[in-house]
Amino acid sequence: MKTSIQSLLITILAAAPVYAEDVPIVSVKRLSMDVAVQVAQGAIDACREKGIQIAATVVDREGTVQVTLRDTIAAPITVPISKMKAFTAVNFNAATSALTSRADSPIGRIDGLVMSAGGVPIQVGGALIAGVGVSGAPSGETDAECAQAGVDKVIDDLEMAL
Repeated sequence: MKTSIQSLLITILAAAPVYAEDVPIVSVKRLSMDVAVQVAQGAIDACREKGIQIAATVVDREGTVQVTLRDTIAAPITVPISKMKAFTAVNFNAATSALTSRADSPIGRIDGLVMSAGGVPIQVGGALIAGVGVSGAPSGETDAECAQAGVDKVIDDLEMAL
């Protein structure tokens, strides 16, 4: 009798589905439009405090634009550059400042990627949910500071929402 119970348990356990591989739908967290606007506006506000006009783009985790804001006299070229920095940050799940050494490599020459400072991933609870890119400051480091300021404006609320 003991052997048949053991056999039954082994059979049940062996036949049990592996849920990690059998999940047919995956939930993906995204920023709401309002929060994406707050991130972009926070970046613009941080650069304005430094006397700099920039563009800020927030993308979802796949790199699709959620919002782009360009300050009044920021150069038009800042819009596509901010988008590419945000896109690069989410595709590598890393700040673009950490990727500068790869800029002059085959991967660094792929259209749509910009591996200079100013792109920051937005992570909540260790998961990538979005990215922000900033362009227009005299240095990439300042772009990155403003991008991070935009993230910092909402990160506590995002962490509390989990």
